[in-house]
Amino acid sequence: MKDNRRALLLGLCAVLLWSTAATAFKLALLELTVLQLLCVAIWVSALALLGTLAWQRRLGVLWMSLREAPLFFLGMACLNPLLYYCMVLSAYDRLPAQQAQTINYTWAIMLALLSMPVLGQRLALRDWGAVAVGYVGVVIIATEGQPFSLEFTSAGGVALALGSTVVWAMFWLLSARSGRDPIISLAAYFVCAALPALVLCLLWGGGIPSPGSGLLSAVYVGFFEMGFTWLLWSTALRAATNVSRVGNLIFLSPMLSLVFIGLILGETIHPATLVGLALIVPGIFLQHRSGSAVQEA
Repeated sequence: MKDNRRALLLGLCAVLLWSTAATAFKLALLELTVLQLLCVAIWVSALALLGTLAWQRRLGVLWMSLREAPLFFLGMACLNPLLYYCMVLSAYDRLPAQQAQTINYTWAIMLALLSMPVLGQRLALRDWGAVAVGYVGVVIIATEGQPFSLEFTSAGGVALALGSTVVWAMFWLLSARSGRDPIISLAAYFVCAALPALVLCLLWGGGIPSPGSGLLSAVYVGFFEMGFTWLLWSTALRAATNVSRVGNLIFLSPMLSLVFIGLILGETIHPATLVGLALIVPGIFLQHRSGSAVQEA
């Protein structure tokens, strides 16, 4: 049933929760390794999604989907959550939260770029200008306002943050083009990723983490960044009569995230971060065009 008021409320809740992700990442990484955080978050998210499907009495649909296309779901799980979040969390481990989260928002620009070979889209000259300006913003953020110095806080961290946008954009395009139920697919990705994440954690991540604030932060990430919040967002989009009105709420997330980073982590927000974000935002508008094209394809 369409209900714009409910859609906006759910969309705002999702954006608010996503805005806390950068802070939760950094808090968890104070005590956990990247692979420990990845493992716990994936398992929590998988259990949350399975619980949701059980409540909806759709576990049978999930099982049928996994039986029909096991290699597809396993391959997609390797892209996201395994590779994507491994790169994102590694970037957060190397960079200040304000840099990592702002650079990560260029996934929307990368989505527009990848929509050309994948969907056959064409970008107008003004779109190319928005792309160029967006990546100038990345350089300004990564060099803390000294773009001509090309001295990064962590060149490896910047490379990981940018690389993660390629993985996410490719995952999003492939997932959308598959035409499968988004909630069933999301649950399948996390279920398929759970065992590999555990193996990686046991072999190279330091083992299962001990109880503590780091573990609680990891549980929070799994529930509110990966699993539950995607359900809120998907429900909001389905309930809206105007999807773009709800979709535009995502533009609140970068600024809200900076507020949490400043208040909870105590990071002083660098003026270069705000300037860079202002340059990145025009490129994010391209995502709406790419997203519409995917849905129409």
